Amino acid sequence: MARPWEADPRAELSRRLGSSPLELGTTTASPDCPDIWELSNGDIAVIGRDLTEDYRDRLPEGVGLSRDERPVVIPRIQLISAKRDIPDD
Repeated sequence: MARPWEADPRAELSRRLGSSPLELGTTTASPDCPDIWELSNGDIAVIGRDLTEDYRDRLPEGVGLSRDERPVVIPRIQLISAKRDIPDD
């Protein structure tokens, strides 16, 4: 059965949402993760720590992970900084 939504691997990272990890102090001298990006097709990419194994056995009822999905954790400050760039609709 086809899923109603699929990620498009051809979509490009087009616009950072919020401040960079360096600006927020969530990384060291190299601009590595965490980060939030809008893709060229409007979808959102989140770059963070893959905690699949830590959360797999303790997901709340009604939450599941497909083989190709991962719970990705980012600092709260990263999402708060992106709020200004996320439209209401």
